Amino acid sequence: MPSSPILVTGASGFLASHVILQLLQAGHTVRGSVRTLAKGDHIGAVLQSHGADISKLEFVELDLTKDDGWADAMQGVQYLIHVASPFVTYIPDNEDDLIRPAVEGTQRALNAALGAGVKRIVLTSSEVAAVRGHGKGNEGPFDESDWSNLDGTDMTPYFKSKTLAEREAWRIMENAGRKDDLSVVNPGFILGPLLEEDAGTSGGLIAKMMNGKVPGAPDVYLGCVDVRDAAKLHVRAIDDTRGFGRRIFAANDAISFGEVADILAQAFPEYAAKLPTRRLPSFIVRLVALVNKDARGSVPVLGMKYSLVHDLAAEILGQNLTPTKDAVIAMGQSLIDYKKV
Repeated sequence: MPSSPILVTGASGFLASHVILQLLQAGHTVRGSVRTLAKGDHIGAVLQSHGADISKLEFVELDLTKDDGWADAMQGVQYLIHVASPFVTYIPDNEDDLIRPAVEGTQRALNAALGAGVKRIVLTSSEVAAVRGHGKGNEGPFDESDWSNLDGTDMTPYFKSKTLAEREAWRIMENAGRKDDLSVVNPGFILGPLLEEDAGTSGGLIAKMMNGKVPGAPDVYLGCVDVRDAAKLHVRAIDDTRGFGRRIFAANDAISFGEVADILAQAFPEYAAKLPTRRLPSFIVRLVALVNKDARGSVPVLGMKYSLVHDLAAEILGQNLTPTKDAVIAMGQSLIDYKKV
């Protein structure tokens, strides 16, 4: 593992903060990118509260949509972990609001890294870059050779953004003759313990469920992964040759939104009455989606169950992925501990 700084983009995010924590715990020097240095101060304090030595941590300001600062941020860096990318659970009015930052941010990060002679790059993509757009009834299992079909009826702007951004990363590396210097981690819906009270997008969804703000469970399926596993895969992908030039799928078999609610209700019976354990018929979801943008994001994927081949992730971790049930409960407990529910 390197002694020079490892640049981790999107440092204030749920996954990236866990990646940085694991790197610092292993004794590495980290340079994290944030939108503002005030965010850096905050995440530094959060990491310190979890026992990290932040004397080996520094922050730089970077924006996925701007060229400023990328070349300077890469100075002295030999390894890039590019985590930053927009993530939402609803369909925006303009799909370019998601697609442009994802694709152009990937271009900026990888081109700056190659220009600075960075040795290896680890990119965060998503399972949705493989499992979407194939039509109902095509449940997989999908492997690393599979790509989401951009013309599929269930493709949302978020799914397109992840697919296009990852394809662009492989294109850039192949054109540079450095395909094997890239590893891509494709996590599912990321759950697990929070490091702070900011629940983020995935934690925010679970918090809504536990706070009684979700009236029922739509027929939507999620392939989930514990954030600690996802972070460890990013850290190990830096120098584990088994992942060189490959996509590392990290998601357990998809479970339904209702099953997530059931897990939470059983683990935290005091919240059972608020949780959406009642299943919503799909026609109700479609009606609600006419006036609710959060529900609108569920409509394209109603009834779409799927599975991924995640053998490579298990090999790199040295164990199977943490069961989804454990990741769900860990996030629920964190929300309780941080008084978000």
